[in-house]
Amino acid sequence: MTEATHKPVRQGQAQKRAAILAAARELFVQTGVERTSMDAIAARAEVSKRTVYDYYGDKRRLLLGVIEDAGEAALGTLRDLVERHLSGVVAVDDEVELERAVTDFATDLGGSLLVSSNYAAAVKLIAENESLLPELEDHPLGEAHTQALAERFAHFASIGLLDVDDPTLAADHFHALTTLRVLNEPLRRRADAEHIRHVMSDGARVFMRAYASREAAADDHSSL
Repeated sequence: MTEATHKPVRQGQAQKRAAILAAARELFVQTGVERTSMDAIAARAEVSKRTVYDYYGDKRRLLLGVIEDAGEAALGTLRDLVERHLSGVVAVDDEVELERAVTDFATDLGGSLLVSSNYAAAVKLIAENESLLPELEDHPLGEAHTQALAERFAHFASIGLLDVDDPTLAADHFHALTTLRVLNEPLRRRADAEHIRHVMSDGARVFMRAYASREAAADDHSSL
């Protein structure tokens, strides 16, 4: 690597990058990627067009930057919520407490992440421009989102509170039952906070039924 590669981004550079990404995100969503010019993005960001090209090279890479920026923010939110609800600092000693923790995690995730305008914009842009972004297939950010949950599900399986053979698959199932369900809802339903809470909590409960410890389920059945 060159010496320049190791230099930290100056504050002014960070602010310019943030302004360019915000301007591009807004215009891409409003008018579409193809119809948005680099001139318009530069004007919205209050920088020169040369600056936009210097930072991102072309419009396709700028689009990727918008999506990666949203993904990094979403990953930070996810990790914070995992730490708050599912980490070792939380007392989870039985299946009832675990279901409560997973449900609280899911509802907070719905409230924090899925109502984020940046995240919603990224989801929309991916859906409309997936063919332009081969980098998103098996992207490290996607794997990081999955692994943040997979690690905790593996832990709960190790102490007998979940029956999980493949933690990564379990994390994918959790997302399918919660976040993906919400993202497939019409926009007006995604704006309904109570509806989002219901979808996320319902998905969490279904997940817990699917991955409940077989030993615990057998004990419950034998006590009937």
